[in-house]
Amino acid sequence: MERETASDITGTLARFAALTSWKDMPPEVPRRALALTTDLVGSILRAAGEAESSPAVLAMVERLGMAGSGPCTVFGLNRRYGAAAAALLNGTFGHSLDFDDTHSDSSLHPSAPVVPAALAAAELTDASGEALLEAIVVGFEVCCRLGMALDPTAHYARGFHPTATAGVFGAAAAAGHIFGLDPERMSAAFGIAASQASGSLQFLENGAWNKRYQVGEAAMKGLMAATMAQEGFVGSRAPIEGRMGLLAGYTDDPHPENATAGLGEIWETLRIGVKPYPACRYTHAAVDGLLALQKQHGWKAEEVGAISVGLHRNGITLVGAPIEAKRQARSIVEGQFSMPFAAAVALLRQRFGWDDYDLLGTPEAEAIAARVDVWQDSSLEGLRHPFGATLRVEARGEHHELRVPDPSGEPETFPDDTAMAAKFRALARPVLNADSDTWLAHLRGLETAVSVRGHLTGLVTGRV
Repeated sequence: MERETASDITGTLARFAALTSWKDMPPEVPRRALALTTDLVGSILRAAGEAESSPAVLAMVERLGMAGSGPCTVFGLNRRYGAAAAALLNGTFGHSLDFDDTHSDSSLHPSAPVVPAALAAAELTDASGEALLEAIVVGFEVCCRLGMALDPTAHYARGFHPTATAGVFGAAAAAGHIFGLDPERMSAAFGIAASQASGSLQFLENGAWNKRYQVGEAAMKGLMAATMAQEGFVGSRAPIEGRMGLLAGYTDDPHPENATAGLGEIWETLRIGVKPYPACRYTHAAVDGLLALQKQHGWKAEEVGAISVGLHRNGITLVGAPIEAKRQARSIVEGQFSMPFAAAVALLRQRFGWDDYDLLGTPEAEAIAARVDVWQDSSLEGLRHPFGATLRVEARGEHHELRVPDPSGEPETFPDDTAMAAKFRALARPVLNADSDTWLAHLRGLETAVSVRGHLTGLVTGRV
């Protein structure tokens, strides 16, 4: 089938982002947005105090006078911030553990850029919980669809990080919806966002902290773009489909039809999965498989010999190459993007949680990592989801092979409320202690809040 040409993608998405309301959404769509928002807050809470990059970001915000005083919440910090700083901090913290949600078809993490921008806009304008969730859905749809239009494989090959590049448009859509932008002003917000679309994969070279910050920056810049558009700033025309727009400059294989196909009928929000492990999604199917095999056969870690993992080419780029460096992950970012380290954690701990990064650089973890190899599995190419894995494992002198088509937590296996609560508690309890259940109940009540700002006030002070 011949590919459709790019027409007025910007205008179509702008009309959708500006005019879509709660009544246009099936009830399960905003309900899923609320679950994903609560999931992100768990990561923000833990990362605010524990991610090694957080002190530097906080110091920058203070030193440059960005903190100020304002109406906006940053989870895990007992003070309120101005809207721009809040979006930046919540976005950065939310992505720091690499435990935030994933949309497979676009290979990006939509909540980290979209939710903080929507929250800041909602608190700035004293919007309701219903308006907040409506805006988050709009942001998710724009963000994920642009990620698909960029084509993740081609976008990665150009060295871009789609959570940041497509994420700034999703953030602008969400904030712009809260601000009540009409389609013309929403188009202007997208035009402004196009100049803010950035995010480099170069962080993979040395386990740098850029990945976390550039997602927080996308949240902040999307909020700024929507604010400037509201104030009448003229943004570039056709920023997505134009001859020098997003699809021309950021990918060698654009799929413009993916930006608008089924818009308002097919909800990408329902295709967002939740991570069971705090690492790149491309490691998850293999971790699932190793845990299943270990449980089935009762292996001890030292009884496992060679481990060979077949991945999609994007997985090789992110978690498998260069393999020698991946086998010697020493920083958390390096561990988050190391298939060998993830395999070692799974076999040594029979799990993979945030606290398991204490295995970085240990002799037992590196001994197992040294036995892990990766290869490009051509059978994973061209599938709807690129996150599967094929495992070949030697243990106790026997050879085992297992194919895991999709990692756990995808839409087809989306965790129920009990499982989502367990993940939230695991992240939040070291920060909140006994208050974690109270926080969880309060966050799950956002939908009915008359005022998001008022509803979250107690969570800033620790009194709900």
